[in-house]
Amino acid sequence: MSNEIEQEVLKVLRSGMIAQGPKVRELEELFESYLGVKHVVAVNNGTTALIAALKVLNLAPGSEVITTPFTFVATLNAIIEAGLVARFADIDEKTFNLDSSKVEDLVGPKTSAIMPVHLYGQCADIAKLTEITEREGAFLVEDAAQAHGSTFDGRFAGTFGIGCFSLYATKNVSTGEGGLITTNDDVIADRLRIYRNQGMRARYQYEMAGNNFRLTDLQAAVGIPQVRNIENIISARQKNAERLSSILGDNSRIHLPMVAASNRHVWHQYTIRLDENLVGLRDQIVSEINEKGVGAGVYYPKLTHDYACYANHPQVKTDSTPVATLVSQLVFSVPVHQFLSESEVDKVAEVVNEVVLKY
Repeated sequence: MSNEIEQEVLKVLRSGMIAQGPKVRELEELFESYLGVKHVVAVNNGTTALIAALKVLNLAPGSEVITTPFTFVATLNAIIEAGLVARFADIDEKTFNLDSSKVEDLVGPKTSAIMPVHLYGQCADIAKLTEITEREGAFLVEDAAQAHGSTFDGRFAGTFGIGCFSLYATKNVSTGEGGLITTNDDVIADRLRIYRNQGMRARYQYEMAGNNFRLTDLQAAVGIPQVRNIENIISARQKNAERLSSILGDNSRIHLPMVAASNRHVWHQYTIRLDENLVGLRDQIVSEINEKGVGAGVYYPKLTHDYACYANHPQVKTDSTPVATLVSQLVFSVPVHQFLSESEVDKVAEVVNEVVLKY
């Protein structure tokens, strides 16, 4: 923990105001200023950010939300919790984000929202997805849990529709647990603030059936210095990603992560795709990399709807997604975070090369 974070936390402890209070509002204002968005509403985690965003839109129960099957399961859980039906479009094999042409194939009269995930730290095909939602009269809800500071054509993730960010411990900006919702719509922002506070505008003045999705001032205090320092965090991660790519670039057994045109990647994850002839060997390769002291991980080993708990679920409607199915068997991620030294980055790349080239 940095000294600045420690001092912010001590201020909260000494103030006696630990629950949602002025520090939460300070965090919201900092993120508003950073993104250039009218409203930021802090909540207690990234999943509740998604749930709240869907809830306050008053979407028809049972209507459909089109999203990606290749994401953390929170994306799907939020759709189910909001009383909606999840549909899954396939992904682009290079960026691992939603393929907008496949979204087009699923859009229909039951579509109420499209929920792209800005996976690993770069924007989905957000211009095209925005065009689709505007044409179809659907809402755009951005799962930007991994995309703090990511941009498309100079415009920040989370500013195209309703943006939902996570502040979980592993994220580029973290409060341990926490979430932020962004919007330029005054009415939606007002409803979000009421909804996160048990549906109260003021004490015992209930205006809707809400929930307790409040963030604490202690958590906000941890996040405030990081938002102030976010460009330095992004820069360090970009530098590490560039160094990894420079060392791994000659390895013919892997495909390096691609940054799409017009995107600024903020590198929540540095994700490598193995060559297709290594299908079935990914987990063994990752295990060997870990044994050599490099913390490789798989994000994500299965498509969200492939877990038994979602089989035959009435709110889960599966479609053919062959690219996502293949990608989930080939990808793994290696450390890229801002605390790595150059020698540590070099070790990561060298171990990956050593292990993968054995196969």
